[in-house]
Amino acid sequence: MILKAGTIVLVTDGAKMLLLKNKGDAAFPDLAVIASRTLDNPPNREQMSDAPGLSFSSMGHRRSTYGEPDPHQQAENLFAANSAAALAQAARENESELVVVAPPATLSILRQHYARETQERLAAEIAKDLTGHSVPHITKILSAWESAN
Repeated sequence: MILKAGTIVLVTDGAKMLLLKNKGDAAFPDLAVIASRTLDNPPNREQMSDAPGLSFSSMGHRRSTYGEPDPHQQAENLFAANSAAALAQAARENESELVVVAPPATLSILRQHYARETQERLAAEIAKDLTGHSVPHITKILSAWESAN
């Protein structure tokens, strides 16, 4: 049973985070929002001010552009790291198990930033993007996932 009473569930992607707590029990879960955040992350065309720089070859007439970091992706990665920190804080405040639901790319960033107490109490990681769903629908999906696994 991953949705025991008191279980903390993090549902996140690169731009939205829901931190939920099961106020019900394993048989009848009742997820309630304990924290919520969204990221205002405009597209790259609005964040980048100029074209990438050019590099000239020392021999010949060849040119190449410098690779520039993707500010949109960097903001999403930072948001995921902050989501991991919020989960760690919830883990310190509660003695319950933890469940993380995120798309695979976000899950990979989260894993790099898990605190020790998060790793110790992690009951499940689910590679799905559920941030666009309502809390009751998330509850149904997690209950169905639990029954299938």
